[in-house]
Parts: sequence; structure tokens; C-alpha cells
Amino acid sequence: MSAQTSFYDAIVVGGGPSGATAASSLARSGYSVALLDKAGRIKPCGGAIPPRAIRDFDIPDHLIVARIKSARMISPSNRTVDMPIEGGFVGMVDREHFDEWLRLRAERDGAALLRGEFQHLAYEADGTVTVHYKQQHPDGSKTPATLAARSVIGADGARSKVARQVLPGAERMPCVFAYHEIIQSPDVANDNFDPERCDVYYQGQLSPDFYAWVFPHGSCSSIGVGSAQKGFSLRGAVETLRYANGTHTCAMIRHEGAPIPLKPLKRWDDGRAVLVAGDAAGVVAPASGEGIYYAMLGGQLAGESVAAFLKTGEPAQLKSARKRFMSDHRIVFMILGIMQYFWYCNDRRRERFVSMCEDKDVQRLTWDSYMNKELSRNNPLAHMRIMLKDTAHLLGFVREVPR
Repeated sequence: MSAQTSFYDAIVVGGGPSGATAASSLARSGYSVALLDKAGRIKPCGGAIPPRAIRDFDIPDHLIVARIKSARMISPSNRTVDMPIEGGFVGMVDREHFDEWLRLRAERDGAALLRGEFQHLAYEADGTVTVHYKQQHPDGSKTPATLAARSVIGADGARSKVARQVLPGAERMPCVFAYHEIIQSPDVANDNFDPERCDVYYQGQLSPDFYAWVFPHGSCSSIGVGSAQKGFSLRGAVETLRYANGTHTCAMIRHEGAPIPLKPLKRWDDGRAVLVAGDAAGVVAPASGEGIYYAMLGGQLAGESVAAFLKTGEPAQLKSARKRFMSDHRIVFMILGIMQYFWYCNDRRRERFVSMCEDKDVQRLTWDSYMNKELSRNNPLAHMRIMLKDTAHLLGFVREVPR
């Protein structure tokens, strides 16, 4: 180890919601933490966070750029189904400002915020881990640098370099590729745009296996699409959507694209000193693609697991992050995965899926589960009705009503 190498209890690679939350957790627990973030990257994201995330992670009001009161589902035949939120809202954030605020909070909590691009890590004979990275300087130049720590958390997103180096099979994580454009919101609300409504398009022309969206962010909006199909033009789909809903005349502020994982890895730790979290661990919800809450929860659990490892010296403590996460969310991820597999495969099934969303039981339980991040247990008979209706729609026993 070089004499110039700084030493920490933990190094967190990646400064998104998961990494920043992990760094804050460890720093608040009294450990020395370096948060290594690649400057200038903004993840393509609709920006929705449920009330539970706002509450659990103390998100201040000024970061909530819009409060969504309903969602509109649009079928292949352009049938629309509105799903109002009763007695609540979904918060919207702009990742450009939200992520940076989380990083600065971690720094205020005591973490050292470093700008640089992770290259690789090395296990040392004394049990420590050395992280090699390219340090980013204000003038744009980059120089090789190293850090060392007793533990490392890889929160460097889908296709994580940390995960691919230390976890067998991480390179085969299934992903949806997402692209969105942040545009200036229309000045006046109309049938195609409502500043308090998210629009979700289930149309094969816009996505053969996922969905497209319009998510208001106050003065700006996210218009995007996701697909795992190679060769499908995401940019072309967004252009088609913008012309269809009239937002092609709105100025584009920026655009981003990136893979989004849709299945948790079977293992999150290397059994020695390294743990992954957030997108690097694959904790984005299937069907919906929602990831901010799950990323922050994963970061919190990763920080707590690493703290237990640092306190006891027992690598087995690292396993608790995945164990605790899956204990609470395995069933939800399984159900959403089945939904995506069955309902997103063709326009005939998408049409039936949107029709099913008109059911009041479906709407009520969907929002209850989303807002609180757990399956609603308040009305078991409603769950039974939904299961029966879902089966009827899937088998084609329910006729579609022309609109």
C-alpha cells in the first residue's frame, strides 16, 4: 500500500441514492467513509418516490418538484384508464438535484466526498481492500489514485464494475434499457398532459416488452421508454410519443440513457469484505421499473450490514443486507415479475391489462401497496377477487368493451 493511499473503514463506490444512503448510514454510526462518485452522470429515471421513502429517509419538501394525484394507463387501442390516488400523492424528484443533495447530506454526515471513476479493486494480504480509480479534477483532467479500506460497498449501478469483479454471474444480470428526455413542461394542462398525473403507455409501438411514460416534474417533465429488445429504437419511440401527445414543440433540456436491472442478484457479498447495493444488486422492481425507494433501502441495509462487519470482523454479517431485503420484498418482486412476463408480451394482453386496471379493487390495493411498500393485508377478499379477475383476463374470459 502506497504511503499516499488514504485509509477508511469503508469505501462506497457510486453516489446515487443507494450509495449516498449507505455512506450517510455508516458516517452517522461513527465510521470513516469515502464516497467515490463519478461526476456528471445522471440516471434516466421517472423520478417517482412513494410517501414511505419521503418519510423513512427524511426527504425535504423542496426536493419534491411535483405531487402526483393520479396515473393514466393508455392501452394499444388508446383506451385510457385513470387511477386516482385517494388521500395521498406520489412525490416526484429530479435526479440531477436529488442525487446531489443526497451526496452532500452524506458529506455533512461525515463522509469524504471524492470525485472519480472506479477502475478495479484488490484484496491485500492483511485483509484490507485497495480501490483503484481515476480522480477527476476541476479542470477536467484525470489522474490515477488509490484508496484503502476494511470494506467496500459497490453502489455503482447496473452492470456494476464492482459486482462484475467480485460476484460470479453478475455480468449476466437481465436489464431493460431506458432512455428519457427531460423537456420543458407544457404551459397549459390539456387532455394529453396534466401536471398532477403520470401517463403510462402500454403500446407495442412504443415498447415491445415494457412501457413508455410521461412523468411531470413541475417546470419540466420526463418522457421516456424502456425495452430489453436489442435493436429497438428507444429514441425513435420517445420521438413518436412526443409527436403523438403534442410535446414535440417543448424544448428538450437534456437526455440520458442507461440499463436498468430487473432481477436481484442471488448473492450480494463476496464473503470477505465487499457488498453491493441498489442497482448493482438488481433491486429495481419488475413491471414498474421503480428503483429509488428500493435503492435507498438497500443502501441503508448495506450500511448497517457493513457496520456489523466492521464491529465484529465477521464476513457473515454482510449477508444480512440481502436476507433482510428479500424477507420484506421477495413476494412483491415475484408478483411484479410474473405480471411483466404475462402482461407485457403482446398488445392483446396489454389491452386486457389496462382494462383490468379499471377495477376499483385493483386500483385501491395497487396504490396501498405502492405507497406503503408492502402488500396490503387489510382486505383479503379483495385480493381473492383480484386473483380471479386477473385469471379471467389472462385466459380471455373477459370481453373488452370498445371505447
